[in-house]
Formats: sequence, structure tokens, C-alpha cells
Amino acid sequence: MWLLNWLPNWIFYGVFLVGLLGLLVTYVMKFIPFVYMYRTPIQAAAVVAISFGTYMAGAISNEESWLAKVAEVESKVKDVEIQSIKENVKIQTKVVEKIQIVQQRGDDIIKYVDREIVKYDSQCVIPKEFVEAHNRAAEAPK
Repeated sequence: MWLLNWLPNWIFYGVFLVGLLGLLVTYVMKFIPFVYMYRTPIQAAAVVAISFGTYMAGAISNEESWLAKVAEVESKVKDVEIQSIKENVKIQTKVVEKIQIVQQRGDDIIKYVDREIVKYDSQCVIPKEFVEAHNRAAEAPK
């Protein structure tokens, strides 16, 4: 509510108090001619002020409740962000290890191909060792 952001909270409590005092004055001070003459309009204005003050007090309470919930959720988000950072470090470590394993396996297969398959280079026949090397290269790392 924009009015809560624009005015301080004590003004709404003051409006409620003024309305309550206005209503009290119209019942207690019947012998004052000015008050008694404008009794009905003063009572109407007092009831409106009491209603407005009560409504705004509820709005203030609701706003404070929501701000408390927002603060609670923000603290939970900070905790989750910290846990996320820790998990990201673990994941990055695992990824680096997997990349090293894959690179090592690739280097081993290249050495094997260079060592074994060169023997069959002049014959133009696909040797059994080549097929086995190809199949091993396609297997998932263990």
C-alpha cells in the first residue's frame, strides 16, 4: 500500500486516537454548544477516522508480517546459495577427474593404435585388433 510507504505509522494511530477522542467528546461534552450543535457531523467524522485508523493499523500489521516472511525467505535463500557453492565445488572436482580419466584413456588408445595397427597399414584389411580397439574406445569409463 503506497500510503504506508509515504506516511509514518504513528500518523495512522494518531488518526484513530483523534477519532476516538472526537466520539468521546460528542458523548461527554453535551453542554458545550459548539460540540452539541455539530454533534452528528463530528460523530460521523470520528467514526470514519476510527474506521480508517483501524484499517491502516491492520495494514501496518500485515505489512510487518509480510516483511518478516520475506526476511525469513531471504535468509533461507542465502543458506541455499552457500550450499550451492559447496556443491558446485564438488561437481567441478568430479568433472575435472572425469576429464582426466577420459584424456588418459584416449592417450592409451592412441598409443595402442599407433603400436598395433601400424603393422596392418599396408594390407588394407580391417584387422581384429582395430575392431577391438574401436570397441574399447566406445565403452564408458569404469
